[in-house]
Amino acid sequence: MSGLHNGRDVFEYALLRIVPRVERGEMINAGVVVYCHARRFVEARTHLDEARLRALDPTVDVEGVRAALHAVEGVCHGGERAGQAAGEDVGRRFRWLIAPRSTIVQPGPVHTGLTADPGKEAERLLDLLVR
Repeated sequence: MSGLHNGRDVFEYALLRIVPRVERGEMINAGVVVYCHARRFVEARTHLDEARLRALDPTVDVEGVRAALHAVEGVCHGGERAGQAAGEDVGRRFRWLIAPRSTIVQPGPVHTGLTADPGKEAERLLDLLVR
């Protein structure tokens, strides 16, 4: 999935969704994970709208949700913050993050695109799809 197209590289991304009550199926978008193989780039950008989250579930553990989002960011950065994924390359860390789990923070489907700057793309997607 890598390759240069007019100065742009293929990238993949997935939304991070918060599902406070799985049985209800309601969710809000709270972040995006962007991966670009050609640039060895993986990064998560998050933004938690606490009011919207509490509207779905007034009893939700907001600090727990924040901790889970920070853990995703840590996996992207690698090193000690990445826990068991610390030794993995960026592609494996991205795949680990987008694997379905039955938790309150769930990845959405993976989408692709082209970008000249994956960091700016992550911020653009956060603004467009989360904030």
